[in-house]
Amino acid sequence: MAAEVATVAAEAYGYLAAGIGAGLVTFGAGLGIGRLAGNAMEGTARQPEAAGDIRTSMIIAAALIEGVSLFGQVICIVLATK
Repeated sequence: MAAEVATVAAEAYGYLAAGIGAGLVTFGAGLGIGRLAGNAMEGTARQPEAAGDIRTSMIIAAALIEGVSLFGQVICIVLATK
């Protein structure tokens, strides 16, 4: 009986940790993309003729941030279902 309770508690903690990890990954990605977009807008306001280059760099960086956050989400899901 005690072994079953310990197993259920360990599994519950695993789900909790995966949920917290997924939330932190999402929060970090949102924060990173928000800062990136804010700095890109500031750069475009200061130097409007470089708007195209700034936009291209911003889109590439945002895609990389989203890729890393997706990887983090997948790892959290895999850990929760294991």
